Amino acid sequence: MTRVAGIDCGTNSIRLLVADVHPETGELIELDRRMTIVRLGQDVDRTGRLAPEALERTFAACRDYAAVIRELGAERLRFVATSASRDAENREEFVRGVLDILGVEPEVITGDQEAEFSFTGATGELPGAQTYLVVDIGGGSTEFVVGDRHVEAARSVDIGCVRLTERHVRSDPPAAEEVAAIRADIRAALDLAEETVPIREAGTLVGLAGSVTTVAAIALGLQEYDSEKIHHSRVPYEKVAEIVDSLVASTHAERAAISVMHPGRVDVIVSGALVLLEIMERTGAREVVVSEHDILDGIALSVA
Repeated sequence: MTRVAGIDCGTNSIRLLVADVHPETGELIELDRRMTIVRLGQDVDRTGRLAPEALERTFAACRDYAAVIRELGAERLRFVATSASRDAENREEFVRGVLDILGVEPEVITGDQEAEFSFTGATGELPGAQTYLVVDIGGGSTEFVVGDRHVEAARSVDIGCVRLTERHVRSDPPAAEEVAAIRADIRAALDLAEETVPIREAGTLVGLAGSVTTVAAIALGLQEYDSEKIHHSRVPYEKVAEIVDSLVASTHAERAAISVMHPGRVDVIVSGALVLLEIMERTGAREVVVSEHDILDGIALSVA
């Protein structure tokens, strides 16, 4: 078997997957999967630059991941960077730091490439012969991908839980006008996505990333985060709407007290959950299939 490692560095989190690749089926046999909230995209929407403290948090996580990769003996590594590093003027500083620590240069991929990896990772275990709409709600951007076994159309738009929160939220809990401004941005972005992706035509909506999995964990009534129970769970529209209403009305402290809420998502979950709700309302989806497999799995498969 070939042992590979993939790293996905987004606007809010950096994640590592180390896996063996089955030589006959191409299946990933997971050895280690971990996530660290580093908020690399801190203030990028406002300043256009990666903040020094955000870079240092990211480099610290890279050093931890380098130790795991060495310990498990991964033969190949691919490091993919997404929205925040695409937007930043000083991304070369980020590239140099990653190269020094991990020995590979991060690939600052396009939104379309990001969408393709997300689709491959999310749908690999799902039945074929149907059309999926895969939505990956990140910190800085959201990817929309429609396809069956292969991508038919994809679009990345600049709505993400960190970007929307930094742009609009000043109150605790968010004021009605702040929520309205977030929803207006999301709707405008959905208009852009629909220019190239037939998001209303897919039979199944598949949701990826932390905002979606957190909503699913709340919907399932979990007392602690359990990825096995969350993976391929189905959350109906009515439950998503109920959870969004509760999150919008809650204070930072009340959200922090939710047992399945990662501390790094407390301040941005309202925006992320609103993105999911608006997508379901625009597409008419009656439920969302939640996947714990996403762009990270797609990256690892591409290494293999």
